[in-house]
Amino acid sequence: MSSTPYVIDQHQARELLVRIDVPQILRKLFRDLAAGNAVQPAQQLVEFPQGAGDFINYLGVLAEDGVYGVKTSPYIVREQGPLVTAWTLLMSMKTGQPLLLCDAGELTTARTAATTAVAVDALAPVNATRLAIIGSGKVAQAHLHYVKSLRDWQSISLYSPSLSADAQTQALLKAITPNLKIADSREAAIAEADVIMLCTSSPGQVIDPAALSKPALITSISTNAPRAHEVPPQSLNDMQVFCDYRLTTPGSAGEMLIASEQHGWSKDLIVGDLADLLSEKVQRPDYDRHVFFRSIGLGLEDIALANAIYRLTH
Repeated sequence: MSSTPYVIDQHQARELLVRIDVPQILRKLFRDLAAGNAVQPAQQLVEFPQGAGDFINYLGVLAEDGVYGVKTSPYIVREQGPLVTAWTLLMSMKTGQPLLLCDAGELTTARTAATTAVAVDALAPVNATRLAIIGSGKVAQAHLHYVKSLRDWQSISLYSPSLSADAQTQALLKAITPNLKIADSREAAIAEADVIMLCTSSPGQVIDPAALSKPALITSISTNAPRAHEVPPQSLNDMQVFCDYRLTTPGSAGEMLIASEQHGWSKDLIVGDLADLLSEKVQRPDYDRHVFFRSIGLGLEDIALANAIYRLTH
């Protein structure tokens, strides 16, 4: 067996991901996590000397598949602006040899959006009909792709501040689902929504759940800016809070850190995570108040997709 890993660039990764049922792979991953067949350590942040940047390692083990891996993502400070890349290395637990080195850009977009989709399927009311999306970039587009068929949506509204002057992106979004409505304002997009997906790169508040007219499921991915949060941290006290993985998310999610330090919220108030939901240890919530789902992205998600790509090519 060769000790040289199979290398996949961003273009190849994009082509191969189309052939994979990403949400289904993630559902299996979270069931494996619940059953003790997978390991998800906390993210590892390492700073470069002299303020030159940093890198984050996302680790994980998929024992049933006999693989482990690491996604490593540097943030490199440059005069012309920061450079961010990401690569996932897949390793064999049987031979100790590297199997795959994959540009993780496409993996990250797909797993981020598909994780939200798995959460929406597990958490949203079964009779939900009104979907709202804030954001219009590639991650928002992927969210729309994975969620468009999860419910009998009677209304799908999307708002992004830059979108009114961007006909090309509007066309891309409409190609994903023709019944999409481009809203004129954030308020118009989220009015009467059953599910609101926040898909922005904003480091600060995007919506205030207290201003909504009825209880809704709000999902947030946020960005990698320090302590980034798309909802006011104090709003966590008034919502039923779920996350992708309760052992790691509260230590990284900006609104959870701030809510813990300044607003009396505790990670012990998290109702459940995706492992709990998909193993049915926790039931679908009732909607006497808002439901909030926060994901930070797990190394296991990248590793599971890298493993699926490796199986396709070998």
